Amino acid sequence: MRALSRAFAALAAVGVTAAGVATLTTTPALAAPGSVVVSQVYGGGGNSGAPFANDFVELFNRSSAPVALDGWSVQYASATGTGPFGSNAVALSGTLAPGQYHLVQLAGGANGAALPAPDTTGTANMSGSAGKVALVRSAEGLACNGGSLPCTPEQTALIADLVGYGTANYSEGAAAPTLSNTTAGLRKAGGCTDTDVNGSDIEAGTPAPRNRATAAAPCGDVEPTPTPTPTVTPTVTPTPTPTTAPCETPATHQIAQVQGSGDASPLAGQTVRVEGVVTADFQETNQLSGFFLQDPTPDADPATSDGLFAFARASFKDVKVGDRVLVTGRVVEFNGWTELTSVTAVDVCGTGTIAPVKQSLPRAEGKTFEPVESMLVTFPEVLSVSDHYNLARYGEINLSSEGRIYQPTDRPGVDPALNARRTLLVDDGSGVENPPVTPHTDPRVVRLGDTTLGVTGVMGYGFGKYRLQPTKPISFLRTNPRLPKPFPVIGNVTVASFNTLNWFTTLGSRGASNAEEQQRQLTKLVAALKGMNADVVGLMEVQNNGQTAVQALVDALNAEVGAGTYAALAHPYPGTDLIHVAMIYKPAKVQLVGAAQSSTDPVFRRPPLIQTFRRVQGGQPFTVLVNHYKSKGCDEEATGPDADQGDGQSCYNGERVRQAQATLGLIESLDLPNPLVLGDLNAYGEEDPIDTLEAGGLTSVTKKFVPAPLRYSYLFEGQIGELDHALVGRQLLKRVTSATIWHINADEPRALDYNMEFNPPGLYKPDAFRSSDHDPVIVGLTIPGGRG
Repeated sequence: MRALSRAFAALAAVGVTAAGVATLTTTPALAAPGSVVVSQVYGGGGNSGAPFANDFVELFNRSSAPVALDGWSVQYASATGTGPFGSNAVALSGTLAPGQYHLVQLAGGANGAALPAPDTTGTANMSGSAGKVALVRSAEGLACNGGSLPCTPEQTALIADLVGYGTANYSEGAAAPTLSNTTAGLRKAGGCTDTDVNGSDIEAGTPAPRNRATAAAPCGDVEPTPTPTPTVTPTVTPTPTPTTAPCETPATHQIAQVQGSGDASPLAGQTVRVEGVVTADFQETNQLSGFFLQDPTPDADPATSDGLFAFARASFKDVKVGDRVLVTGRVVEFNGWTELTSVTAVDVCGTGTIAPVKQSLPRAEGKTFEPVESMLVTFPEVLSVSDHYNLARYGEINLSSEGRIYQPTDRPGVDPALNARRTLLVDDGSGVENPPVTPHTDPRVVRLGDTTLGVTGVMGYGFGKYRLQPTKPISFLRTNPRLPKPFPVIGNVTVASFNTLNWFTTLGSRGASNAEEQQRQLTKLVAALKGMNADVVGLMEVQNNGQTAVQALVDALNAEVGAGTYAALAHPYPGTDLIHVAMIYKPAKVQLVGAAQSSTDPVFRRPPLIQTFRRVQGGQPFTVLVNHYKSKGCDEEATGPDADQGDGQSCYNGERVRQAQATLGLIESLDLPNPLVLGDLNAYGEEDPIDTLEAGGLTSVTKKFVPAPLRYSYLFEGQIGELDHALVGRQLLKRVTSATIWHINADEPRALDYNMEFNPPGLYKPDAFRSSDHDPVIVGLTIPGGRG
């Protein structure tokens, strides 16, 4: 399975199909070469009569090319239960050669023999009779299960393969058979069969686990055979006679007839012969394994596209841009993309030219790119880079018209529907994950806010989205240059907030997975803190292991800026979460007034750290409250007011409001002088938690001092907004003389961070840029000396 069909995307949004049971598709999908499938599932391990002591999932590379599993996972959910896939996720790694198996050992019991040496080990306890196994192109757990927790199109697009067996309410087509303690679900033909119908592809049989050491059994460079559909019969089958030259065999249809005026082709399932000029060549196996062609004599209907994609590799017939070709093949709707497959003829019969069709953003309301699907198009307007999260992973970026894309709940006047219509997804003409050459990194790595003009390419489709495949290089203007240091803030005391993105001294938990990554992370964090040069810094996502992690950070920072420059506070009540908030300060600039305080109120999953300071020279005291409110992520515990209310604030908004109320309560009950509330509040600027704090007498200094176009600190799903805040009480507001947000992280691709699993090694630099995924906020205070 490669991507969602449009019809399924709509059904997945409500979690049901017309029959009331969620299935990925009932139409066989032609899986792209390079795909890995679940070739065997067994959940009876260790039970009475079981031949093996452990449950297992077996994977198989049925393609003709190696596939990297790094960053993928196997996830399990019960057949009809309420738990998400992410509750039982097992991370994968390594590269699977063509025809190679990968054995994932799971929970076990007292009966049965040991499995062959597993390639991956997890703890998921599968049902022996019915369940759901997902192979996911992400190590993050999916917060859905396809049944009681419907999977969104974005979540489903991450599922590389799905096997529902027994009474599973989520599967590819009909579910696979019910299994037992003595039977496993085995994919036919040793793992090669894949029509995207579990009931047809998988049969019950004796468990036979295979691992990487098992002899490879390549399928060959073939496509799966779809399940026969008796109601679909070819209406046109060109049969060239031996005496007819290939180019003399005429087309049977225009491309516009194949495309039709709707989302799906009216000729799906039929064999046709079409004529066109090649507009883009992506035939290599590390590309799209095909080419685009376009009719030089289009019809007069603007609703019908005149372009088409032909799934035909160079090994079958190599073509080049400008070739006039006649192509014979079967029309399919490949997960929402009209294309030709099972191509039997590609005849080059001359040359031609196609002029790109001008397009503009935002698209009109209700309009998609369907009328120009697979056509050569150009966007002559200025477009801005608005997302690069998948730049190195999939070679993708988003471009947008009219500047950046902001979160609708971050500021007034933002229309989420208009955001979508302003956005264009640009791909790299490849289905390869972690491509060896990351696009848009030469001569410099692209940043959010950079701009380009005249983007040209063919309009493809995949993973539920239209995506432009460029046909000429895209040049970017550095309209959002890097600042080596933050805008200077005015004042004699500076206070900053910085989310460290899981600074852990324990390897293999969160944060770094090995010593080299840890040193790379530490180097970047130190560079960022050194650049801020703040007198007090509130830190988030620091490992909750006493003073170990925060002191290691202080020691490394002091090694750069001078012994004793910074000191770390001890958190009096850090809570039980794996991460906690921390605070460091310059003893030469500010002195502690009283002891550090916190709260035992259970509303705080990560209790705040509170400290009152005074300048060493004396003067008015001020109190810093470092916070890290509950994240927006949804899970099965998000119920009632904490469930997603559909208002753009996501899950646990109710809890974040209660945390904001508790923060105000602390200021009052502890009689904190001149409070400064800062941290990652996981709420955008116009959401309820921020409204609560403002209604309680606090003022956002970033709203007051940072211009609206620069007031953001975090990128999520192609939209930027301010999650990191600094709010002050009425009296301290008089002492705030400036504030800034240093854009060293949100604007930078994640490919530049310390991780080594997916990031190209040449992109790492020992500097502050992409030291985290949150931008630091810096506040300048001017506090007169004296006793205050």
